[in-house]
Amino acid sequence: MWISKSLVAVILGGGAGTRLYPLTASRSKPAVPIAGKYRLVDIPISNCINSNINRMFVLTQYNSASLNKHIKNTYQFSAFSSGFVDIMAAEQTPDNPKWFQGTADAVRQSLRHIQNNEFDHVLILSGDQLYQMDFGNMFRNHEKNGADITIATIPVTEKEATEFGILKSDEDHKITSFIEKPGYDKLPEWLSDTGQTMQGLGRNYLASMGIYLFKREVLFALLQDEVKEATDFGKEVIPHCIKDHKVYSYQYDGYWTDIGNISSFFEANLALTKDIPPFNFFDNEKKVYSRARMLPPAKISGSTLKNTLAADGCIIFAERVENCIIGIRMRIGFGSVIEDCYLMGSDYYETLEEMAYEAERGIPKIGIGDNCFIKNAIVDKNCRIGNNVRINGGSHLTDTDHALYVVKDGIVVIKKGAVVPDGFTLG
Repeated sequence: MWISKSLVAVILGGGAGTRLYPLTASRSKPAVPIAGKYRLVDIPISNCINSNINRMFVLTQYNSASLNKHIKNTYQFSAFSSGFVDIMAAEQTPDNPKWFQGTADAVRQSLRHIQNNEFDHVLILSGDQLYQMDFGNMFRNHEKNGADITIATIPVTEKEATEFGILKSDEDHKITSFIEKPGYDKLPEWLSDTGQTMQGLGRNYLASMGIYLFKREVLFALLQDEVKEATDFGKEVIPHCIKDHKVYSYQYDGYWTDIGNISSFFEANLALTKDIPPFNFFDNEKKVYSRARMLPPAKISGSTLKNTLAADGCIIFAERVENCIIGIRMRIGFGSVIEDCYLMGSDYYETLEEMAYEAERGIPKIGIGDNCFIKNAIVDKNCRIGNNVRINGGSHLTDTDHALYVVKDGIVVIKKGAVVPDGFTLG
């Protein structure tokens, strides 16, 4: 229990999330559904709970209603526990009329609320990453080193290095230099000894994971005095700290991905369908928590399913479903073939009377109709896809933003609540 008394976690709710549009058109990035039944924010919260950290603040700003609702309905600790997951929405005050301007500014504006708790360290996490980490190990390394700040790092390849903050450390893992998103021409100067295994995979650069562990007094001094105008941790706060503070690297060698855009989101979800997925939801110790819904088991009739995850409450009559994530309450009609797709499901079931009423007016049922073919697509929640619809995503499609869908990097994203008529064809 010792770690829970020493530390509080701050989970950043993210900015506008424009690179994940249209999934973020009406919700924040951490509220985006993942793996059919979870939300992205469930990952850092579950990592905290599994690491015996039970005091968490989630800082929200953009499109935060669904995220706030999910947290309120999911994370309720016992009356005999000191644990909580508190939502802190951006607020204007007489001394600060601005909204959050960046990661560091969001934490700075929230310090007046966070400081009312007893703690010695602050763990700062992103709300839109997929990984499983024991923060207890990171915390023990932090204390052993007498660190002011510990940054979780991960070895990355040359191709990936240009997208991250890259750092170098000495033989004691003390960080000596840091650069944000270096160009290819500068990379030779930033090679690190990441260990024989990682080097064998071509992962020769140490990248910041955007996970920071601060001593309380150091964090407060930095944000309120030393760099009180800084708005971002990666670009401003961390580079400032390396010279005058004891900043250490904690190297993580497990699976981690930053859900930054539609392609990475799509790939991370479909990777879960592998026989041995890189992220393990089937772990007795590292449980992923989410909202407990009172839904029936999935019903599957006359279908062939291969490498597919089907969430609670699905009704599947499809001919074949392969390499897919099927979200809660998803309905797939007879004769349909679904390949390489993430279907997010729906928020409610339609009654037989509602279906009959809609059929008279030519409105498709919620879900996917009969005799459809859908490939390389994300179908957001509560979509109505009619019969004989063909959607074939791929590199042959150009990026576009249509009233019903968006195409990004060959991936077709059907917008939330879209009504796709019978016989519609794309690709």
